[in-house]
Amino acid sequence: MVQLYDDERLDYLLADESMKIIQSPTAFSFSLDAVLLAHFAYVPIKKGRILDLCTGNGVIPLLLSKRTNAKITGVEIQERIYQMAVRNFDLNELTDQLSAIHGDLKEMQPVLGQSNFDVVTCNPPYFRTPSKNEHNQNEFLTIARHEVYCTLEDVVKACKLHVRPGGKVAMVHRPGRLADIIALFRSCKLEPKRIQLVYPKKGRDANMLLVEGVRDGKPDLKILPPLYIYEEDGNYTKEAEEIIYDRT
Repeated sequence: MVQLYDDERLDYLLADESMKIIQSPTAFSFSLDAVLLAHFAYVPIKKGRILDLCTGNGVIPLLLSKRTNAKITGVEIQERIYQMAVRNFDLNELTDQLSAIHGDLKEMQPVLGQSNFDVVTCNPPYFRTPSKNEHNQNEFLTIARHEVYCTLEDVVKACKLHVRPGGKVAMVHRPGRLADIIALFRSCKLEPKRIQLVYPKKGRDANMLLVEGVRDGKPDLKILPPLYIYEEDGNYTKEAEEIIYDRT
């Protein structure tokens, strides 16, 4: 029987009900960006090694495990949320494939080495660190959303450190950081290869960005078709529904 603490709850991971996930409204609950990143990222099907930075409660490793048999390691800096990831991997009987490390992504080289992963994924904090008096009263949310413990530069450097030459790095972020992401990718010899903008609905500004780079790759950037999440009537678009309900 799964052990839940404080305000934790047990949810189905996707609509097919094949996996369950421990979440907390005050500590960590996954959102659409994680689902989109897990769908967008390239993964080797049969074998290999994948690293997920800022793994939270392990949602991206869980989603990726439906697409690959590769070993997947998640890194999470917040102790309570890391423990949620550990329990989620155990809950879904995936501990032979998925593992979690509690630690700072800037300090993982002694643990993970370098150039050891075929793919690195990351759903990092989106916002620059606000002044102390602007912090969310919920420390978990402040750390998850703002660059308190790691900047975008820290994240990109960690991705480059751990991905092998020719390996892929996939990230979800906000469109407003696109120029920064491309500049940082290239400064770290991660050549941007695929970009997709995500829109709430047609006629609205994009509010999410999916980007993939290849370490030591050659310039050849593809801009994928836009992904719209909602129709005008508020229902999911066909494309979004296929991703969210795992029908692709």
